[in-house]
Amino acid sequence: MFALTAALASTIVAGVARAQGGAPAQVPAGVRALPPTPNCPDCAEWNAPHAPFRIFGNSYYVGTNGLAAILVTSTDGHVLIDGALPESAPQIIANIAAMGFRVSDIRIIVNSHAHFDHAGSIAELQRLSGATVAASAPSARWLQAGQSGPDDPQYGMNPGFTPVPRVRVLRDGEVVKLGSLALTAHFTGGHTPGGTSWSWQSCEAARCLDLVYADSQTPISADDFFYTRSSRYRTGVADFRRGQALLERLSCDILITPHPSASSLWERLAGTGRGEASAERAQSPASLVDREACRRYAARGRASLEQRIAREARPRATTPSR
Repeated sequence: MFALTAALASTIVAGVARAQGGAPAQVPAGVRALPPTPNCPDCAEWNAPHAPFRIFGNSYYVGTNGLAAILVTSTDGHVLIDGALPESAPQIIANIAAMGFRVSDIRIIVNSHAHFDHAGSIAELQRLSGATVAASAPSARWLQAGQSGPDDPQYGMNPGFTPVPRVRVLRDGEVVKLGSLALTAHFTGGHTPGGTSWSWQSCEAARCLDLVYADSQTPISADDFFYTRSSRYRTGVADFRRGQALLERLSCDILITPHPSASSLWERLAGTGRGEASAERAQSPASLVDREACRRYAARGRASLEQRIAREARPRATTPSR
């Protein structure tokens, strides 16, 4: 199985630390480096490097500046949540190595939702690790197809990605176990039919915290899709409302989201946002602790949904509905 040498990891970490102005991360041997996603004006910014860091306990941020990937570790192997863009695999692998872990020890890969910017490198990461990929039934179909289906509110907007050959289908509320690890899948659809949030507990010494990786709650869609009268995704509004209510109820000490900007991750990490921040804690993961963050995130999602419903109720030219 593939593993980075310490020297190569150091070289890549130096580039990552320079973040916005540094040279791109070197491509580790054995990794299929893909060119930038075409016709994606946001992808360069999303894929900008970011130094990996320990969130809390055995949980690590190993994603890019604009797209999260989370590694939850144990002596029995690791769980990886999300794979960012197709071209993000080298960065994710380098970040995992920089934190002292091996891609070959990833046993399970799970997903928030199966769009190219969160599932793009899952097939490559599965190839390198031999991990089991697990997802909700709608997401499993999309992962295996390498693209979303007609029930996607954004159908036709997003590029495809390398298909994932083997995907285990999860149930809502299923606990994914690996040794001492236990991550719970919460179906929080709306953004996509298969959207899934994840919760687990990480500990440092005697202190344990509840972490939540909350899926996107934005009602973004193609111009010809209407949440209130879709014939192909009839439960979109209900899925959003059910998921937002669940996120409000979850025990949530640290919130992470697929797009870090959606939950002000970098501001919180720097101690400039809400949370247990202080001058001493600036640049420390302790500043991420905020027990109201999930409730605020759900409330913002609910407000966006209600605004969308109101817009769809306004008279407009007849447009086909999907």
